Amino acid sequence: MTRRLLASVALPFALLVVTLGVPLSPATAQEQGTLITSDPVADTPPGMQAWRISYWTRDDTQRLIPVTGMVIAPREAAPRAKRPVIAWAHGTSGVMPRCAVSTNPLIFSVTPALPEMIAAGYVVVAPDYPGLGSTGPHGYLAGEETARSVLDAVRAAQQIPGAHAGSRFAVWGESQGGHAALWTAREARTYARDLTLVGTAAAAPPTAIAENFRRASEPNVKAMLTAYVAYSWSQKYGAPLNTLFGKVNRGIATRLAQNNCIELGMTPKLGTVVGILSVRGSIKGKDIGRIEPWASLAQKNSIDPALVPSPVLIAQSVKDPVIAPAVTRNFAAGLCKHRKAVRYVALPGGDHAHSARDSASVTLAWIADRFAGLRAPDDCPRL
Repeated sequence: MTRRLLASVALPFALLVVTLGVPLSPATAQEQGTLITSDPVADTPPGMQAWRISYWTRDDTQRLIPVTGMVIAPREAAPRAKRPVIAWAHGTSGVMPRCAVSTNPLIFSVTPALPEMIAAGYVVVAPDYPGLGSTGPHGYLAGEETARSVLDAVRAAQQIPGAHAGSRFAVWGESQGGHAALWTAREARTYARDLTLVGTAAAAPPTAIAENFRRASEPNVKAMLTAYVAYSWSQKYGAPLNTLFGKVNRGIATRLAQNNCIELGMTPKLGTVVGILSVRGSIKGKDIGRIEPWASLAQKNSIDPALVPSPVLIAQSVKDPVIAPAVTRNFAAGLCKHRKAVRYVALPGGDHAHSARDSASVTLAWIADRFAGLRAPDDCPRL
């Protein structure tokens, strides 16, 4: 039973995480989107070259902050025209600085369809998000500043001569990264007018945060994600943990968040399992959508379909136990209500953790058509 429980906790998350490591240069001009460092990665798959980067972005208080990420490009000679860019927004990896994904050598194997993207001539830009790989706190599901870090990563990639990255980009994300992708689309026109967004793809995105928590059907994963949200928002926004937990579980939720980066294929420690069960019991019957300030923060960081530009592709497993399919479908219907072109991909089964991988072929074909300027398909009549 314990092994099954551990597997259920690990499955929803997209990337294995290791330690952080990009030094910052204080001499670098402090402007949003400015590259600070770009360290070439020595060991890359055939046909790829990569750089671990640090760069400047702005958080949701307008403060300039340094953040990190990865840029991956074809190794072949650069074409005459600048290369198109896909900004990849990763799923949940944790909420502590050491949970950055950019220093993980497995990034090349676990990023969905990375060989296909590179073979197609794209530059793949993979930000870590603020507070992951850089000084925290990390705002878990903090829409605005996460979007800015994605947009500024695309800008920073243009400053690496070997990448030959252009200003036209698509954004594709999974789970937490699907939320980031939709927020990136929302922010692109106002925050990054120098960039051209051709399309947005989101796999299993949390869109209405309180409703997603309310309708999540896997209680162990819900408990771990609650710990992440509670600790992250207590650090970032000052939300009091005592409005969610008693004294004992405040400490347990804090330790769960502080001590656990998501590692696919790894069995969580027994202490983590026990902590999850304790938090699970403490949140039974509680709804963050009805407890302040959590309800207001959840609403603030949910995504309004009216503000997401067309076109959009959404992929969602029909039995996803983490992101309720009905919530995602309602969001897609909201896009349709506002006359957005929506491609909706319903995936069989309930594999949340591989939503992007399982929809990669249709997603990359859709993205290629957006760069080609073809008319976007619209599934709204059947939603």
